[in-house]
Amino acid sequence: MSDQVVSGAPQGTPSVGMDPNIRELVANGDDNLVLAQRLGEWISHAPDLELDIALGNIALDHLGVARSLYTHAGGLEGRGRTEDDFAMRRTERDFVNLLLVEQPNGDFAHTIVRQVFFDVYQRELWKGLASSEDETLAGIASRATRENAYHLEFSSSWLTRLGDGTEESHLRTQSAVDDLWRFTAELSSEEWTRGIDVMLAEATLEKPDDVYQRTGGRDGYHTEHLGHLLAEMQWMDRSYPEMTW
Repeated sequence: MSDQVVSGAPQGTPSVGMDPNIRELVANGDDNLVLAQRLGEWISHAPDLELDIALGNIALDHLGVARSLYTHAGGLEGRGRTEDDFAMRRTERDFVNLLLVEQPNGDFAHTIVRQVFFDVYQRELWKGLASSEDETLAGIASRATRENAYHLEFSSSWLTRLGDGTEESHLRTQSAVDDLWRFTAELSSEEWTRGIDVMLAEATLEKPDDVYQRTGGRDGYHTEHLGHLLAEMQWMDRSYPEMTW
């Protein structure tokens, strides 16, 4: 594999012109919405009923955070956009979510590794935003901090069980770490790296030495997977735009 690090897609996505504070709300909303959609795909397909319920509940937590962030962004923006406008009436290029969250579920090990990577990222994110001068954002972050504690306990415990489990589970989990590592540059920080190092060690997993990184999600440049996800998620609203419940 080449040691070239891919970064910084060209600018020009419609969200670039947003007020930075609103854009941050939308970006974090996009992260949570897309991940909620991915986790929702496990419903009725998880390895057992307990995991089915757990993944569904985590998906709902992320969806709730996304709704709150979109609603707050719309209010600050002052253009009358609602949570549905942000979620259902933007194109792939308008979304500015992290590339990690749009990656397919794969097997259960891939889903757990993706969740651990994201949960550690959000632990630091919500901790910082909980003290925001924006009281509404601080309230959203405070609630999300409590939810994140449960999410991280769930994902990290399963990472250890799978990584330090059978030979088969270890191989599958290491494969997931190797496959998803290239999408971690967008969420990496000193705190994130420290936390992930500890969790990988506890799970007897190795950090990949592949330096290749794929970025661009925050600029609206995505993998092929997001378009398929949005097509499924948005089809009803786009097919029946005047629909009411």
